[in-house]
Amino acid sequence: MKKTVLIIILFLVAAILSEVNASSDKEIICASTTSTENSGLFGHILPIFEKKTGIKVKVVARGTGAAIEMGKRGDADVAFVHAKELELKAVEEGFFVNRHEVMYNDFVIIGPTNDPAKIKGIKSTIEAFKKIAGSASFVSRGDNSGTNNMELSIWKKTGIVPKGQEWYLEVGQGMEKTQRIANEKRAYTLTDRGTWLATKDKDNLDMVIVLEGDPTLFNQYAVMAVNPEKHTHVKYKEAMEFVNWLISKEGQQAIGSFKDKNGNQLFIPNAK
Repeated sequence: MKKTVLIIILFLVAAILSEVNASSDKEIICASTTSTENSGLFGHILPIFEKKTGIKVKVVARGTGAAIEMGKRGDADVAFVHAKELELKAVEEGFFVNRHEVMYNDFVIIGPTNDPAKIKGIKSTIEAFKKIAGSASFVSRGDNSGTNNMELSIWKKTGIVPKGQEWYLEVGQGMEKTQRIANEKRAYTLTDRGTWLATKDKDNLDMVIVLEGDPTLFNQYAVMAVNPEKHTHVKYKEAMEFVNWLISKEGQQAIGSFKDKNGNQLFIPNAK
């Protein structure tokens, strides 16, 4: 009798462990930029993907640089980011495969409503940054994110080195927190339009867009799978299901249908 009970218990334990392992096999880790998380995009599209495939996507939101490093270490299965130069370098180094462009929006400069540097009306981001330098405060993410890389490339074009200047503050935070700090400091910052539209009312930001529409502020997002030849433990098959869904007609429609409460489309799908 005792032997029969023991066999039944062992059978049940094995069944439970098998179910747990099967469930965990159906989960992938996506290292992504904070803007896709802060904007609410993942909350909109992931339930659609998970319902279709049964694959759960666990998002770890970091600056793009940190997200790519996660993939390089094998701590993620897929990366969904927005810093093309960093992405292509990581692919060339063999850490990622199957990179695909997915969607875009743009960057904008936001600042205090009284616009102390008098930027409104300027069309050039470079000229706007020059006017901010020394005449107002600027808050930088300072986190090697896609946004931070874009910002630094603009400063480089101005010929100004902002690091260490009294008016320049590096905070090492995600986009939403950086916007809040800029709001508190009555400073300017560079943000992506998706995060701005999704959070400005929720966070009660007393700020406005002071510059937009400069073609240099184009903001492309891409997805890429971690190379299984570098890290044999990654869930490459499931990661590629996610990649292929994002660039499919259904995935692109899901991205395109994501809007804020005012009906603004936050990301434009453009997978080829």
